[in-house]
Amino acid sequence: MTAVADRAGVALDTVYAAVGRKPELARLLIETAISGTDQAIPAEQRDYVQAIQAALDAKTKIAIYAAAITAIAPRMALVLGIIQQAAAEPELAALRTEIAERRAANMRRFVADLATVAPLRLDPGQAADIVWATNSAELYQLLVGQRGWTPQRYEQFLADTWQRLLLAD
Repeated sequence: MTAVADRAGVALDTVYAAVGRKPELARLLIETAISGTDQAIPAEQRDYVQAIQAALDAKTKIAIYAAAITAIAPRMALVLGIIQQAAAEPELAALRTEIAERRAANMRRFVADLATVAPLRLDPGQAADIVWATNSAELYQLLVGQRGWTPQRYEQFLADTWQRLLLAD
């Protein structure tokens, strides 16, 4: 927190007054990384979520979500790296768990929405777990950051993977 205050050129008390303690700052970083703006936006109000819900077929829903994840993942990879390094602190470990559970709930909603327009290959719980695991910033970092994939290739990989694994023939 001292480093944040120093970098911002303000007193440490100013940082605490503006955003709170370290867990609140971490939450704000995560929320803004997801939204791509300077403020948190609830999931149901995000443009891509509304576009997914409005799409009439499963392949379009999947393509929209793959594009959204490809845009979000680079921002999240940076933030999650910081949180993982600090995860020894119980409050930050709890935040990381909370974010993972919230992601899982969002994946269940996404899969339920898919199931309204197409039959699924798997039961909804398994399908949601697959989306949860494959839309992680860690996978993006492995494939794009370490293996040299382009973001476009990663986006196509997600869309193809989800279509093949989630949708019945």
